[in-house]
Amino acid sequence: MRLDKYLGEAGVATRSEATKRIRKAEVTVDGVIVRDPAKHIDPETAVVTLAGEPVVWRKFTYVMLNKPEGYVSATEDRGPTVMNLLPPQFVRMGLFPCGRLDIDTVGFLLVTNDGVLGHELLSPRHHVDKTYRFTCSPPIGEEAIGKLTAGVDIGDIVTKPAEVTAEGTLPAVSGTITIREGKFHQIKRMFHAVGSEITSLERISFGDLPLDPSLVRGEWRYLTPEEENILRRAAGRDVPPTEK
Repeated sequence: MRLDKYLGEAGVATRSEATKRIRKAEVTVDGVIVRDPAKHIDPETAVVTLAGEPVVWRKFTYVMLNKPEGYVSATEDRGPTVMNLLPPQFVRMGLFPCGRLDIDTVGFLLVTNDGVLGHELLSPRHHVDKTYRFTCSPPIGEEAIGKLTAGVDIGDIVTKPAEVTAEGTLPAVSGTITIREGKFHQIKRMFHAVGSEITSLERISFGDLPLDPSLVRGEWRYLTPEEENILRRAAGRDVPPTEK
């Protein structure tokens, strides 16, 4: 990999900025100053510094964000996006939100630059579970839950069967719902179809990976290697349980 590309993908500078800083002798590779932006290095083994600080390069980056209300799940929009909650270098590294949460929906949002895995996780053929905690009005009873569980007509599709658990006695105003699709405003439209309206919605898990309860709204962290593998398995990849 070219050295300027390495710095760009690490998010520490744009390619043009990297070129300038390399030529200013601010970059070392394995302890030696390099002035050639086109120098090829092994990204897996090279030890690179910029202005004396180590540069950490990852082939792919995976981030768990606890999305708050008021942010659009996109890289660009007229209003604030979820990328405004993350370090600016993540945009340079090509990270994007995997799927969408509505502007007023909160909770687990995966942000990554692994486009292949992101596509696999969102592909209908993998049926990756997404679980949400909801509140609704008016309350839903056995009949509504039965319809949601069986699948309901929301206009353009009949939804796949969902898993719905009510909190408290029926009729209930809160609970959890697990779906395996990601249509526009799907859960809101499902509840509308059974005579209720969603008043709050929080995604609490993506596949078998739960939202970290220590993350407050607006906070993020990197996934651990095992958490990355949980998502790879959800996408249908053969990953040994012991792989780190």
